[in-house]
Amino acid sequence: MNRKFFLLLIAAVSLCCAGAASAQMGVNFFKKPNIADIFRPEVGKGGVWEISHAKRDKPDTLDWYVVGKESVAGKDGYWVEMSHADERSGQPAYYKMLVTKDDFQFHRVIMQMPGMPAMEMPWNPSDKTRTRMDEELEKWSRVGTESITVPAGTFSCQHWKKNEGTGDVWASEKVSPVGVVKMVSADETMTLVKITSDATEHITGPVQPFDPQAFMRMRKAQPQH
Repeated sequence: MNRKFFLLLIAAVSLCCAGAASAQMGVNFFKKPNIADIFRPEVGKGGVWEISHAKRDKPDTLDWYVVGKESVAGKDGYWVEMSHADERSGQPAYYKMLVTKDDFQFHRVIMQMPGMPAMEMPWNPSDKTRTRMDEELEKWSRVGTESITVPAGTFSCQHWKKNEGTGDVWASEKVSPVGVVKMVSADETMTLVKITSDATEHITGPVQPFDPQAFMRMRKAQPQH
């Protein structure tokens, strides 16, 4: 869950464990642009992306939407939900994160695996994790504007390139929750195939605290497809 989420959010940065990232949003002519600027949430909007892997024959499909908004300490927070097919059951697995827009901070993380109750993950990132994520966000540079055509259409995009290693992101302001139209890394390519403007939340039922032992017992009891 965390690996795929950060792959999309910061577009091919190091796929480390989840952590919070802070970034200056909007235009600031006195600071280098930060790739976190591509986070532009609008409730109900989102899309579907296809992720192709160099070492896999079949691509993954990822749905990613903004399903709610609430205030967090006086700041606008957005519930961002994503889903993909669970490798064990083949059914959709859902995750949603509460993210404040102006400082790109993650506040809550809830997941619901197929046939299981919704669970809230503990969220207390260390200062070291925060610093690492900030450093990763700074490894990208905006190199120009290009027109990109994908299955979802043709978009005028900002082109971001990773300063070290392999990584390119083309992002459009017309795409929410992040602007990614296309992303290319060393072994994966992510492409926008559909835009949605009427997304609704899929996580249902009461949310309970995450219990690792109970989670593993329920996972083992699930049939494999």
